[in-house]
Amino acid sequence: MKAGNPMSVQSAKLDLSEQLIVPYIREADYAVRKPWLIHGRKNLDYLLIYVEEGRCISHVEGTDYVLEKGDFCLIQPDQYHTLKGVTDTVTPFVHLDFFFNPDREGSFLSSPGLVDLTPYRQWLQPQLNDFADVHIPVKFHSTDSSQLLETLLRLIRHWQSQDPLKLLEVQHLGMELFLSLLRQFGSMKPSNFTVSPSLDWIPSFLALHLAQPLSVKDMADRAKLSPSRFSAVFRQYYRVSPHRYLLQLRVQHAYKLLTTTEYALADIAEYCGFSNIHHFSRVFKKITAQTPGSLRRS
Repeated sequence: MKAGNPMSVQSAKLDLSEQLIVPYIREADYAVRKPWLIHGRKNLDYLLIYVEEGRCISHVEGTDYVLEKGDFCLIQPDQYHTLKGVTDTVTPFVHLDFFFNPDREGSFLSSPGLVDLTPYRQWLQPQLNDFADVHIPVKFHSTDSSQLLETLLRLIRHWQSQDPLKLLEVQHLGMELFLSLLRQFGSMKPSNFTVSPSLDWIPSFLALHLAQPLSVKDMADRAKLSPSRFSAVFRQYYRVSPHRYLLQLRVQHAYKLLTTTEYALADIAEYCGFSNIHHFSRVFKKITAQTPGSLRRS
């Protein structure tokens, strides 16, 4: 898979298998509001809304969608939209990236009136509807609404708690949202997106062992699978190899330490499980297109 910054929008259909799928939650809330209005804007990321109570109108790319109790609404990146709460409403929602961007923490929530995203295209997520065999409507009912809603609500609770252990599950829940959408609205083979319950422990296990040397065999033994079978199941679920996923987690943690602490580079390399500072710098630059030192200086 390619770890580059995916851009939108292209005339030819994109290949989902070429993208690195690593959800990132930017904001998640359980909004309880009196009648309200968000004026026209375009988002850099995805906005998923569930109407638990009340009535809303979502105006997306020239079409009005009336949203009532039980409706989901997905506004994809670069779609012009306005949102209006006609009545008192309860609308759990999440703003998130689905596709990896090494500079994702630099992205932001669009303010009303922001419609020209040209200066910010380095953060613009591709639209799922630009991929072959995927078409997700703006308004929909899930074929398994209770499961999708529970995933959304758990994600909101965990993200807002700021509890380190609960935050470990947030990326997994973001992946569950992604897979739920593809199962319902993608025409690719279902086997490509089968979630294996036996791998639910992966995000927390790896996050807790980032500083330790881990091999595919170590993870396979933990899952009670052969290394080859584990790698195949892992790739079906996470759309990337176990080794690449682990490296990505290490780089994400290193990025956070580089931007929020004054730890020495050698210490960060050790804390994130890299064999030495040279290995750390090489992998970090390969994934983020900048060295740890240049990031810190910026």
